[in-house]
Amino acid sequence: MISTSKLAAEFLSRLAQIVGSEDLFTDPADRWPYSYDNSRRQAQPEAVAFPACHDEVRACVRLCNEFSVPLLARGLGSSTTGSAVPVAGGLVLALERMQRVLRFSPEDRLMVVETGITNSAAQEAAGAAGFFWGPAPTSAAYSTVGGNLACNAGGPSSVKYGTPRDNVLGLRIVTGSGEELRTGVFTSKGVMGYDLTRLIIGSEGTLAVITEATLRLTPKPETVQTLRAVYADMSAAAAAVSRIMAQPVTPCALEFMDHASIEMIRNYARTDLPRNAGALLLIEVDGLASQIGSGVAAVEAAARGEGLVELRMARDQQEAEALWAARKALSPALRKIAPKKINEDIAVPVSRMAELITRLQQISKQHGITNVNFGHAGNGNIHVNLLVDPDNQEQMKNAEPCLNEIFQLVLSLDGTLSGEHGVGLEKRPFMALEFNAVQLELMRRIKQQFDPKGLLNPGKLLPKN
Repeated sequence: MISTSKLAAEFLSRLAQIVGSEDLFTDPADRWPYSYDNSRRQAQPEAVAFPACHDEVRACVRLCNEFSVPLLARGLGSSTTGSAVPVAGGLVLALERMQRVLRFSPEDRLMVVETGITNSAAQEAAGAAGFFWGPAPTSAAYSTVGGNLACNAGGPSSVKYGTPRDNVLGLRIVTGSGEELRTGVFTSKGVMGYDLTRLIIGSEGTLAVITEATLRLTPKPETVQTLRAVYADMSAAAAAVSRIMAQPVTPCALEFMDHASIEMIRNYARTDLPRNAGALLLIEVDGLASQIGSGVAAVEAAARGEGLVELRMARDQQEAEALWAARKALSPALRKIAPKKINEDIAVPVSRMAELITRLQQISKQHGITNVNFGHAGNGNIHVNLLVDPDNQEQMKNAEPCLNEIFQLVLSLDGTLSGEHGVGLEKRPFMALEFNAVQLELMRRIKQQFDPKGLLNPGKLLPKN
């Protein structure tokens, strides 16, 4: 492997021939913005290249193979797990200029896009014809479709419309060895061969560079109704989630906040939440205008039960935005109050949520660390936030054992250690908790087949042997 402290002049010269000298950064100041992501981890690459199309990506990957240069494909760096940090140096392949919609076929309910396009731009293109793409993470305005595919990011709407694995028909990729291929189909059904599409999605750029994606589109609903349910405690809210998810009408969003989240918002922004609010659910129901009433009624009936403090329904878009205001205020509040917080995105079956939250509170109290929980209740996908203070030696000492206990708890409840953020660097040490030696070895063999030299996003996802 070429030394990453100084890439060969020949390599850089040939790279400039592929992408153009103006689209190749080698100056340290120019490379700096591409050395970190939203995890706040940082490592400098030796060069950053901006390919404009699939053919240029293929040529770059093949050149890296020839010179054995590590390569990291990057969207816009919104990852919270360090998956977009070039820890091995080498070349960052920034796909942000590959933003075209290559094909739009409303009659087939599909759209082919380059993976540097942002989620919101893809949604806007689909929306012009009355469609949308199911995955819509809260980072939609500043995360790319490629980044969404890399970690199978979902967001609030995934409770009804699914994740990228449910909404991508096929891909165009370049493997780590420089081979190009298309996976999947352009039809709504297809069972020929192994499902390489869903293997690549969620692999965090360790198997291939995704250059194009065929997105399965869904017609926009005619109307959306927003409700807010407040409960005395988390057990009552979790029981309501189980009731809501067990009846026929699936909400298009079902978000939750625990008592600590609610109290944090009170100290950060104005809110009309009741003083005795122990937990909160934000619920959205969509569908045909002629049927929305019965759908909302079914969800309302399921939301009612022991421990309900308040149930409000928005009369118009302005009131809907007001109901969402508390949820939207939470992330800014957390960033301001605890900039060094430990943020996890575990998931458990919906039926185990109440037990999870109760025991999370016990674990955090035992270790003297404040814990704030919120997330996508309909999927059992909870964002656990440990508000550690870097200047508090006792808290920093307790953070790791606290996190280990949380992960063991999640697995004991039939859960998973990441619902949508992925593994990256942050959860790589914990992969062996969820997977046994046979599973990890099979994953390593798959990696070897796609990327024989181990050049793609090295140091991520799979733990060391």
